[in-house]
Amino acid sequence: MFLSVLQSLISLCFVAFSVASPAHHGAPNSFFNATQIIENQELKSPYPYEFPVLQNGSLVDSGQFPMPRCHGFKLEEATIDQLQQALSNGTLTSVKLVMCYMKRIYQTDGYIRAIMEINPDVLEIAEALDDERAHGHVRGPLHGIPFLVKDNIGTKDKMETTAGSWMLLGSVIPRDAHVVHRLRESGALLMGHATLSEWADMRSNIYSEGYSARGDQARSPYNLTTTPGGSSSGSAGAVAGNLVTFALGTETDGSVINPSERNALVGIKPTVGLTSRAGTDPESVIPESHNQDTVGCLAKTVRDATICLDGIYGMDPRDNYTLVQQAPAGGFSKFICNKDALKGAKFGLPWLSFWQYASSNQQEQLLDLISLIESAGAEIINGTELPYWQTIISPDGWNWDYGSTRGYPNESEYTYVKTDFYNDIVAYLADLNNTDIRSVADIVQYNIDNVGSEGGIPNVHPAFQSGQDGFNASLATGGVMDETYWQALEFCHRTTREDGIDAALYNNGTQLTALLVPPDVGQTYQIAAQAGYPMITLPAGINPDTGMPFGLALMGTAWSESTLIKYASAIEDLQMSSGTKYKRTTPMWLDYTSKNIPVNNV
Repeated sequence: MFLSVLQSLISLCFVAFSVASPAHHGAPNSFFNATQIIENQELKSPYPYEFPVLQNGSLVDSGQFPMPRCHGFKLEEATIDQLQQALSNGTLTSVKLVMCYMKRIYQTDGYIRAIMEINPDVLEIAEALDDERAHGHVRGPLHGIPFLVKDNIGTKDKMETTAGSWMLLGSVIPRDAHVVHRLRESGALLMGHATLSEWADMRSNIYSEGYSARGDQARSPYNLTTTPGGSSSGSAGAVAGNLVTFALGTETDGSVINPSERNALVGIKPTVGLTSRAGTDPESVIPESHNQDTVGCLAKTVRDATICLDGIYGMDPRDNYTLVQQAPAGGFSKFICNKDALKGAKFGLPWLSFWQYASSNQQEQLLDLISLIESAGAEIINGTELPYWQTIISPDGWNWDYGSTRGYPNESEYTYVKTDFYNDIVAYLADLNNTDIRSVADIVQYNIDNVGSEGGIPNVHPAFQSGQDGFNASLATGGVMDETYWQALEFCHRTTREDGIDAALYNNGTQLTALLVPPDVGQTYQIAAQAGYPMITLPAGINPDTGMPFGLALMGTAWSESTLIKYASAIEDLQMSSGTKYKRTTPMWLDYTSKNIPVNNV
């Protein structure tokens, strides 16, 4: 339904553009062009842009989705700076840019389902931004640049904000999320909402990553059968597949870093409190846990992700966590450096804490990249462990209830997250208009009543094997912040902060620049999430068995985004200038016709 409507919209837009274009002078010529379009509706050349070319031999599972030029401009992999140059010199307008991205969405999104909804006002807004530019008013580096937001980030417009669930369809939010408001002010062009793992993975503990009832199964353009990473799955797939320039995601525990690194993107997960959730009374980002929720950026380069971050960070009186933030005047883009900055940097490798859990192939590729970083003048120190790694880090992969697994719920992240959700979602729902959903109990009942689409009972829906056990666990807490809650919060904060990342960075008296970690090991971003500390992932390698990317991440202390951006950009410059293969690669669209649910968790 979405794609058929989009196709019609694109066709109408191009007819309108042909009629209204200043290149056509006089009614007869304009009429001729419109008539020509109407009389030549049959597609004469379906390949290679409108339909993927069926491959054979060794490429039988490889999709071919070449991206045509946008009015002569190479839009594929284009950066924000390149787009601004094209907009400034008249090669492109924002209207043309949006129309080219919409053609790309129509070309590819039937396969990867990255788009939840297109902003019905996007062309009108683009035209207004073009008019501002024509009159000499350029708001900043994001003026006229299209972006998407994850479908749990509130936009006060004609679009829905539903977290991928049918139950919130038709609900009306009170205001833009603060991050959306900031981006609108900067001239960024909101193109639509991206798909996601339903309710940002809070609802179920055994599920198909990237699936939501409203959005269907989001897939990675690198391999459509495997987990795309989540829960900001559509945000990542859209940017990676060149459906949009950049996107916003949210993270409670891995939901920016994981999809970024699995789609060869730069992902910036900020310190909790650097970007507003718009306050808990009410929220404008559908919440999970006020202790760990943060809004971050997904882009193809460090500079693009940083320009995005500059557009969304800042204090917001509705979110008291932002009132204590430590951020530089003038933004973070000024910290972007070249590879020369690596000289004298000291990076730690927490081998036993994280690296030992990476596959041997990942270790081999990432260590080759780290050797390159060392050759550029950085010092690499192995064995910079988190003091309590043997207690807090699961040897069996990501597990946000690892404390309970060990028999200590008062040492478990999940203990406070499930309680936070109970309280935070009630605050969010209380401020919604036009909905009967007001509590976790209402959510649970809706999913039972609509079990065929929402899978509220285990083993009914293929995407929700465990049903809604996450919601049931939250409901069971009653929102009571008891002694176990506070003990768990204190334990997780202490063992991941001063007795965790900070201690590893101090390294027995040698202050490190940052920790380098393999983010495909989920325990890395889990520890940063519990701490509320920032993390940046860079594209690095490719899994030879699946074709899926993986990253190399920098982990730092609270409010260290400027340091992480400086050295992430230096490493990226080294990747680009050295000729190494360990950097961002474009998607292969492997198994592009697959529609498996659940996706393969590999």
